[in-house]
Amino acid sequence: MRYLFGVTIIWAFSFSLIGVYLSGYVDAWFSVLMRIGIATMVFLPFMRLKKIKAETIFRLIGIGAVQLGLMYCFYFQSFRFLTVPEVLLFSVFTPIYITLLNDVLSKQFHKGHLFTAIIAVLGAAYIQYSSISENVFLGFLIIQGANFCFAIGQVAYKYLLKSAPELENTPKHAIFGLFFIGAFIVSLIAFFIFGSTEKMPTTPVQWGVILYLGAVASGAGYYFWNQGVVKVNTGSLAIMNNALIPIGLIVNIVIWNKEADIKKILIGGSLIFASLALNEYRNKRIAKSLLIKNKKAD
Repeated sequence: MRYLFGVTIIWAFSFSLIGVYLSGYVDAWFSVLMRIGIATMVFLPFMRLKKIKAETIFRLIGIGAVQLGLMYCFYFQSFRFLTVPEVLLFSVFTPIYITLLNDVLSKQFHKGHLFTAIIAVLGAAYIQYSSISENVFLGFLIIQGANFCFAIGQVAYKYLLKSAPELENTPKHAIFGLFFIGAFIVSLIAFFIFGSTEKMPTTPVQWGVILYLGAVASGAGYYFWNQGVVKVNTGSLAIMNNALIPIGLIVNIVIWNKEADIKKILIGGSLIFASLALNEYRNKRIAKSLLIKNKKAD
């Protein structure tokens, strides 16, 4: 759990750094490419793949392509339509996606998850009830793409480590470069298709933010986050995915956005978090029920 807490603190600053110093000034596709490229260079020297099966290598590359590559493509574009607090609050659905993906893999579906998701949507809608626009709705959909990609990557990585015996005794830093290689391939293709060389970083601050995002937030951050993913249960993972939101909002409001409508954020955010609390309560009840049933069977 300490890995997840530590990375949460690091990532809390990323939203505001992107929103304040990069969004609108630096081409988003270039930012993604540089951020992932820097993270890739951090891990390339540590790669050791002699004992790793080709299938496992390609699966790790694929996970990185989705969890980080596609996720960042959606994530950076969302800042074109949403403010930093909105990006944070609309990221609240990731835990529900994680839970649903686990349901799919376990071949079980719980209707209550849909109910809690609807409550969360109402909370998010309230935050923008006075200024709903096409841009906000589009931004909401884009950030959901990022959330879903991030959830897929976490669940897939957790299951891959369980299903690939050769990874059990392999130091994770020796294979994590594959994760970033997959992401880099996606970001490189995206830059060539959608990117523009007209909006390049022009100040030391912008380059410094990109360097921080690449080496620290992405490089060290995703490595230690995925280390934490395999050490906690699904419930704890879901909770920690949302711990970033209040911390990120506090950082943004206190340092960069002191005039934010705190009342609206608190009311809408409370409704969203209430839905998540209900989701976690249901998960615990289901787990307790299964435990009792198994004991009776024994």
